[in-house]
Amino acid sequence: MESIRLVICSFPDLDSARQIGTLLVERQLAACVNLLPGAESIYRWQGKVESAPEVMALFKTTEALMPAFETILAELHPYEVPEIIAIQPDAVSEPYRTWLLQSARPADQ
Repeated sequence: MESIRLVICSFPDLDSARQIGTLLVERQLAACVNLLPGAESIYRWQGKVESAPEVMALFKTTEALMPAFETILAELHPYEVPEIIAIQPDAVSEPYRTWLLQSARPADQ
C-alpha cells in the first residue's frame, strides 16, 4: 500500500507559499496544501539567533512522489535552506487516503 507523507515547510510570506503550493498541487505532486499564516520562527542562522514571521505549509503527498516533490520545492523556494520535513502518519482514514492517492499521482499514471 502506498505510504502517505505529510510535509512541513515554512515560507517567508503568504504569496510565495500560495504560488509554490498551487504549482505542486497543479502538477499532482501534492494532493493539497494547508497554508497557516501567523507563525513566528526563532532559529539560529549563520551564528546568530534570529526571528521572523513565517507561513507554515502542510503538504499531503506520497512516498513515491517525494523525490520529485522535494526537488521542485527546493528549486522554487526563496530560502537558501528550505525546511522540508516529511512525516509518515501512523493512521490515515481510508476515504481520505483514497482521495489523496487519486489526487497526487506520478505523471505517467
